[in-house]
Amino acid sequence: MSEATATAVKFRPLKERVFVRYEAEPEKTASGLYIPDAAKEKPQKGTIEAIGSEVKDVKVGETILFDKYSGSKINIDDEEFLIIKEEDILGVVG
Repeated sequence: MSEATATAVKFRPLKERVFVRYEAEPEKTASGLYIPDAAKEKPQKGTIEAIGSEVKDVKVGETILFDKYSGSKINIDDEEFLIIKEEDILGVVG
């Protein structure tokens, strides 16, 4: 069975997939300079909202890093989420 937080949208990932609340990179710096997409090639960050039944190394609520082009982006209720495979997770933050 997959776990989900109270704030998670009703979505249950299957098998080794992870449902992540995506934290988009800021479009500009604190000083007001705009950052081009080519300069944002560093890993992305997000919080796990739900996990599939075969996920072993991460838990709901953990903040993770993953490659920029990992998974599939979806919008639910005007919020951006990702569905990624556990193997695409680079690490856990904190």
